Amino acid sequence: MELGYTVWTWLSDEHRDWCRVEDPKAAFEQACREVSHLGYRTIENFNWFADFYEENPGEVTDIMNRYGLKFVNIYHYLTPDFEADVENGRRYARFGKAVGAKYMNLQMQTWKDRPYNRPFDKEKVEDYARKANIIGEIAKEQGLTVCVHPHANTPVFTMEQIDYFLEKTDPSLVSLCVDTAHIALSGGDPVTAFKRYIDRIAYVHLKDIDPDETLNPEWPMKRFRALGQGNIDFKGVFRVLEEHHFDGVVCVELDYQKVCHYESAQYSRNYLKDVIGI
Repeated sequence: MELGYTVWTWLSDEHRDWCRVEDPKAAFEQACREVSHLGYRTIENFNWFADFYEENPGEVTDIMNRYGLKFVNIYHYLTPDFEADVENGRRYARFGKAVGAKYMNLQMQTWKDRPYNRPFDKEKVEDYARKANIIGEIAKEQGLTVCVHPHANTPVFTMEQIDYFLEKTDPSLVSLCVDTAHIALSGGDPVTAFKRYIDRIAYVHLKDIDPDETLNPEWPMKRFRALGQGNIDFKGVFRVLEEHHFDGVVCVELDYQKVCHYESAQYSRNYLKDVIGI
């Protein structure tokens, strides 16, 4: 089991509608320096990260070597233009291979308006399952495993939707990235989810959630917290992973920071060390 941290948040300004920071390359190196200092050993980033390094992926490799890190996951997502998604999937899979990635997370198309959870739409889930199989084949050609990330504000979010999605996807092409906080936000129990999906889980996102549903009802993902600041049973989650000898990556992520990225990453790292023992 490898421990990682998502670093896309250093490259996006949450206070300005997630616009990219002025100097993404400097922000990326800062992120690598900080998470390495805290003891994380792998990183992931969004697909558009490739825009800055595609012509010279060796720059990424040099940074990884400098800070003792591995780039393991490039995060792709679907849009209304699936033809473009396929072409971008090929492009990002090639880039991922060039920088040593093993995984490609895949998120379904999101909606921005309320509510964040909508009724189960089997036709949409079937359509996204078909698309995920296609992206999975593309990634596999480059040696990457596609890990679909069930996510709020998408048609693949609740455990009922995940169950049906998995029925309709090819296990040899599509795995799962289960996110503890998104499962909890959907009304599911993370420990139950890990038990149910362990045979399809190749990658994990760890974040906590404040159980107070009166907070940020307009955008509940703002209730996500650093590990140990909410009510998720991480001991139970790790118990399932250890019982099944999970040898993939567990990657900490936090969209919104109380203070700064380093403080959030440090809090979660201390929790993992002091409470979980890793």
